[in-house]
Amino acid sequence: MADEPQKKKERRPTAQKRHLQSLKRNARNRAYKSKIKTRIKALQEALGNKDNTKAELELKEVYSLMDKGVKKGIIKPNKASRTKSRLATKVPAAA
Repeated sequence: MADEPQKKKERRPTAQKRHLQSLKRNARNRAYKSKIKTRIKALQEALGNKDNTKAELELKEVYSLMDKGVKKGIIKPNKASRTKSRLATKVPAAA
């Protein structure tokens, strides 16, 4: 009895399709979140170099990516709002 290999269950075609869809969606969402994190790092680097004009441009880019992520359902609205708010306080206002 213990020697018998476990028989792997076959998925139904619909379950198999949903699984493939979830894998594709997961990969797409991870790539998008990575893009956002890269932009945030660029923003923090610009702030570290005290380059306010570059920081403002990066902030606009992060805002855009966050809003698009919320629209696509990749990021939750409150997380986007919280992140944008925290980043906005770090960037000095244009004088």
